This record gives sequence, structure tokens and C-alpha cells, in this order.
Amino acid sequence: MKVIVGLGNPGREYADTRHNVGWWVIDLLADVWRFDGWKKDGQAHVASGLVGNIKVRLVKPQTFMNLSGEALHHYLRRPFWSASSDLLIVVDEVALPVGRFRFRAKGSAGGHNGLKSIEQHMRTQEYGRLRIGVGPAEAERQIGVLRDYVLGKIGKIEADEIRALFPTLVEGVELWLREGMAPTMNRFPGKPAGETP
Repeated sequence: MKVIVGLGNPGREYADTRHNVGWWVIDLLADVWRFDGWKKDGQAHVASGLVGNIKVRLVKPQTFMNLSGEALHHYLRRPFWSASSDLLIVVDEVALPVGRFRFRAKGSAGGHNGLKSIEQHMRTQEYGRLRIGVGPAEAERQIGVLRDYVLGKIGKIEADEIRALFPTLVEGVELWLREGMAPTMNRFPGKPAGETP
């Protein structure tokens, strides 16, 4: 089973914030793939179904961002399941400008508290991630200000730029499901929407 996790914060007040972009994509995938409604599963909401003949579970942790990993550690006990090949984390990324994205097979948390929690509970940095750019202007990259930035509501122009990526992101995730991360990174290097690779 492939597990795709969108990182975000629960609560209506966070729905339109930059930190919840991962949930936007997970909701999109559930709609595109016509999965059944969300169900409570421990500390997460999940939706499951088939994409082709591949069993997929979509996960939205209901902990706050810095505790996201608590909703996932039980997957490690599943026979024949491996974080390196069966897990994809969808997450906001301040180091990428709005309109860009990046698939990666592994790497550090890069200061992201949600990814830090995932690594702590999964005990590895080797898991797939889809980073979606929400990057601020250089003037806003100050310590303290950045936290307010990611928890701030995203503007309409930025939101439209992110949503313009959705068809490409769905295509990329579906390729990851079928063929793994290496072909996905090669085919989808993270160019802005409308720009050829």
C-alpha cells in the first residue's frame, strides 16, 4: 500500500494558510481519484482506494504540524511496507518560490517542523516528499517573522499560482505510484506551470 500524507494544521482558522498547502493537494487527490469520504483513523483522517490497481491511502494528520509523525509510526509495523518506497509526504516549502515544486527521494527536514516530526517517528530521512513552494520575499525571511508568514493566510494571486500546478502535481504523484521516485524527479523537475522542462 502506498501512503500519501499531506501536512497541515487542523482547524478552520488554518485552512487557507501557507502551512496547509499539503492538505490542499491531498484533498485534490481524493477528489480526482474519487475516493470515499474521509474517516477517522487514530490521530489522522484517511481516505483509501485504488489508483489503477495500486492500493493508496491518503492521510491528513489531525495533530498540529510539529506532531505530524505521531499519526504515521504504526505504518512501520506493516509487513512488506517501506517508507523509502511507499511513503510520500506533501508539504509547503518556504525555500521554493510560489509556482515551483520539487519531488525528492530523501533529505533533511530543512527546518520544517512537520518533516522533523515525520523523521523522528519514522526513524529515517529516506522517504519521498513533494515540496510545494510558498516562499516569501527575502525581507520576510527573518527568524520569528517566518513563523507568522507560514501561518498567515495565503493571498489570492499566490493561491491561484499554486492551484495552477495541480494538474502537473497529480500527474507527478501518479507517476510516483507507478514507477517510483527516480523517474518522477526526472520527468517533473519542478518548473513553473506552463514552462517546459
